[in-house]
Amino acid sequence: MNRGIKTILSMTLVAMMGFNLASCGQDQGQIQSQNQSSEQSEQQEEASEGFSPKYSSDTEYKLSVVGTYSNFESLESTIDRFYEYYPNGEITYTFLDDYRNTIGPALAGQEPPDIYVVQPWMYGNPLFTSLFDDAEVLSAPELEINLDCIRPSVQWEMDNGQIVALPVFATSYGMLVNMDIFEKEGLEIPETFDELKVVCEKLKDAGYASPVMGANTSTTPGIGYAFAYPMFAKTVKDDRSIENDLNNLVPSAGEAMRASLTRLKELVDLGCIDVDKCTAEIEDDYNAVIMRFFEGDVPMMLCSGDVVSGTKKRESKSETFSEKPFRYDFYVAPSGDEGGYFMDSISILFCVNKNSATLDMTNEFIRFLTSDDELGRMALEKRLITPTKDYSLDEVYASLGDFPEERTVNFRDTEILDTAVKQFRAAAYAVVNGEMTVDEAVASYGTIPTD
Repeated sequence: MNRGIKTILSMTLVAMMGFNLASCGQDQGQIQSQNQSSEQSEQQEEASEGFSPKYSSDTEYKLSVVGTYSNFESLESTIDRFYEYYPNGEITYTFLDDYRNTIGPALAGQEPPDIYVVQPWMYGNPLFTSLFDDAEVLSAPELEINLDCIRPSVQWEMDNGQIVALPVFATSYGMLVNMDIFEKEGLEIPETFDELKVVCEKLKDAGYASPVMGANTSTTPGIGYAFAYPMFAKTVKDDRSIENDLNNLVPSAGEAMRASLTRLKELVDLGCIDVDKCTAEIEDDYNAVIMRFFEGDVPMMLCSGDVVSGTKKRESKSETFSEKPFRYDFYVAPSGDEGGYFMDSISILFCVNKNSATLDMTNEFIRFLTSDDELGRMALEKRLITPTKDYSLDEVYASLGDFPEERTVNFRDTEILDTAVKQFRAAAYAVVNGEMTVDEAVASYGTIPTD
């Protein structure tokens, strides 16, 4: 069968439709089903053996999903596999522009979505209370959703112990590593900061002017945040008594930034990274980072997992990489004396609307999705980190598989609010660019200008 998902990109269009997300026409993103018994039996034979359908294969249904991605091809693939079990249905995906301000009205509309995206920062914000109040309890035993396949570090239990959101993608901060360069120069991937210093010196001697590169921005994929924030988060994890003051921008709380900013300054002062070169050659924190890395002469490129997610599609867009491809992997940046720190962060989650008109089939789709195979495939196609316990499907992230728990920081280990995060990002950018000393940045906490 020929099926595809055409995403609806305009929020204005969604408003015109009165949020009629579940009854879009064929030209508005509808995935239509054809009732052909011979094809049904063929598809059933090809379907994955790990999922046992609860309902008849001729069940008719309509489901709608809304989210933050304008292009959600990995979801399309999952839906296609779901159709192998339930071909007599249609599923629409709609990208909501300005999601922060449009998801609430969408849920309150006459025909609200059955499944919707949430992100961790939304929890606790009064603007998004309804997103969690209206969510199905996915941990309810009768739903038989295999949440055990989700690794504990990204399982999101509410205060009452219930799970109402399914992690779909995880992400982190670290560096893309050109494995061919390390093999050519006979070097091991550095695991500690001392090892990084030695490796950078050897790489400079071999002609690599800036062994480490990255986007010189104050954003999360930028140099300062990708390298130093995990160490800062570990400091907070180890002493959560400072968390309140950090979140309330108490000036004395800036002392918590000292160790990570000092290490960041050391990275620059030692010449491991040439900030001027990064500024001149990398124009933005996403596309330019990837395309510069694909030139093949950057041993280590600081970035986030969200940047890594864009690599697969851009391999063919880089003439240099197409002509001379190389192997690359993602590693935690070795900022600490004992090793780096793995930020095991959630990128997006799915919630099920408990008021869905087709709640049984919506829960069935989530049950189908919640497995090592399906979540792993979705992460692989998007090239983000799987939320499951099995990292092996995408070798780019294989280094994370056995990462020590004592140097892992997950989203439940800290509760650093966005205001504090912005202060750290601004401080790191100022230190990287020589606009502030570490002492000045620490002393200015709470008043550092942010974007």
